[in-house]
Amino acid sequence: MQSGPEESTSTTSREVAHTSTRNDTRETANAYSAPQAQRRKPLSIKLKLMLYFLALVFLPLLSLGIVGPSLYAHSIERETTGYAEHMIAQVTVNIDYHVLEMERLIDLLAEDGTVLAFLHRGVATPDEKIRIERAMSHISKTHPEIAGILVVSDEDDAISDDFYRITRDPLTSEHWYTVASEVPGIVRLFSRPIGRNLRSTHKYGPEEVVSIVKAITDPRSGSLLGEILVDMKLSTIEEIFKGTSLGKHGFLFIADPEGELVYAPVNDIVYRIPLNVPTGYSSPAIITVGGLDYQVLGQRSSYTGWQTIGVFSLSETLREVLLIRYWTLIIAGATMALAIVAAIFFTFSIAKPVLGLKDLMKSAEGGDLSVRFSGGNGDEISELGIGFNEMIERIQSLIDQVYREQLAKREGELQVLQEQIKPHFLYNTLDTIQWMAQENRVEDVVSMVGSLTTLFRIGLSRGRELIAFSDEIEHVKSYLAIQKMRYEDKFDFSVSVADTLPSYRVLRLILQPLVENAIYHGVKERRGKGTISVESKVEGGELQIVIRDDGAGMSHDRLQLLNTVIEKDDSGAPVVGYGIQNVHQRIRLTFGTPYGLSFTSIQGEGTVVLVRHPLLKEEDI
Repeated sequence: MQSGPEESTSTTSREVAHTSTRNDTRETANAYSAPQAQRRKPLSIKLKLMLYFLALVFLPLLSLGIVGPSLYAHSIERETTGYAEHMIAQVTVNIDYHVLEMERLIDLLAEDGTVLAFLHRGVATPDEKIRIERAMSHISKTHPEIAGILVVSDEDDAISDDFYRITRDPLTSEHWYTVASEVPGIVRLFSRPIGRNLRSTHKYGPEEVVSIVKAITDPRSGSLLGEILVDMKLSTIEEIFKGTSLGKHGFLFIADPEGELVYAPVNDIVYRIPLNVPTGYSSPAIITVGGLDYQVLGQRSSYTGWQTIGVFSLSETLREVLLIRYWTLIIAGATMALAIVAAIFFTFSIAKPVLGLKDLMKSAEGGDLSVRFSGGNGDEISELGIGFNEMIERIQSLIDQVYREQLAKREGELQVLQEQIKPHFLYNTLDTIQWMAQENRVEDVVSMVGSLTTLFRIGLSRGRELIAFSDEIEHVKSYLAIQKMRYEDKFDFSVSVADTLPSYRVLRLILQPLVENAIYHGVKERRGKGTISVESKVEGGELQIVIRDDGAGMSHDRLQLLNTVIEKDDSGAPVVGYGIQNVHQRIRLTFGTPYGLSFTSIQGEGTVVLVRHPLLKEEDI
């Protein structure tokens, strides 16, 4: 009859130990694989082989079918860009020539004695006015590109062959006058001169002319005498652009330094080209308009400050190149399709045994050590498979060895723990019973003997490792009842259990060592009467048991040392009793992390122990 409980104890211990070993194996495997998962997943050998095969085909196709047309396209683009730069330079020179001619006429008029006399005096005589207007008319007839000439003195007297004031507001306050007066002797250009206090008798609008203004100074004193304004017809610039072409859809236009258009052909694209580029278009730029790419490049005149900009379609320039590239890509695509089919066939024949070996390794990594490599044709992969089989057998042997060692260790620890229902505790209890019997306290004797009987009955539990939580609570109640009778008024205790918890299963003998520690190192060390409470609850899907005392507590350093020591397999550590460390290690060995014990304490106020245990029902065991 004795063999039954012993056999049950051995079987349960082996099952728990074997579960612990499997958990440790999985944790070790997960701990190893976690850093691997953080790394970038490498390419499989199958994919590598396929890439190698495709590279052998793709590289020649790339060089012949893509690089060749690309080089040809770059060559065409360079030639087109060179032609556009030459055209832009020629247009810039022609425009500079016309503006320079206008400046020459201004200087010629400024050197006229009658004009100088008028400017020095500030107000013209009738005779001077007639002679100056006659000179202006002669210049306008010999230069049809001129729309009108105006001479303004610094005293706001004006003479013109074409212009007249709209209002009496002074012309010397006009924007064009103040800007030109800032840099005397240098011509200033004003495209589309809108808002002037001038009107042309020939009805030229601001959008039809460009104003060229130069401030005239006294050569001796350097003081401002006045300004001469010449309106040049915009049609003169338009004539320059005739005969210039940048392909079928290309065009040229002119912008001033402020980014305003001076002249542009009738074209919707020109208004969609940004002109606020800080460096202009001295370097070619690509813009997209209406889904088409255009190259834009320009040249700024150092004389006028205007920028001549050329725009031409890259799609039009490279149409033939694109057609060649199109057919090249079709041929390359067909070749690649055939290459992929061939690569898949050859790759599969080479990679199949390697992938099979990889799957076996994945299974072994997941804990299945029954897998074995079979097949092969005697090549290097077969040798790898043989080595894999030997490695798996060696790992299985080592796991069995660790299992046996842990089983022996756990059974020894359990035996020692059971023996911790110490002889001196039994002696003290019996001594108390004897003392109470001598005092004729029969009811207390009966109670203490009953508690001791319950303590022994549940402590043995027929050798079972997992018992009902209600039995574990009954066990700790019996222990507390015996100790309270022994110490009388030294402490009170309370035990609180949620209604849903008594049917759950827990490891036996996990609360008595903790309560014993609370008595001997907590309330016993304080002055006066202490309190010990045991509470249980379900939180985060796990069973949590809290043992709280208001005893002596412990210092922060000792608390840190205690929490560190219980994590180590060091039963000889003086900072903690064997029972506490045994409880923590039994829970960890059976269920793994994060279950086990944790301590919080404040010196002089008490200690709290938190026991974390999985929720186990009868059917889960």
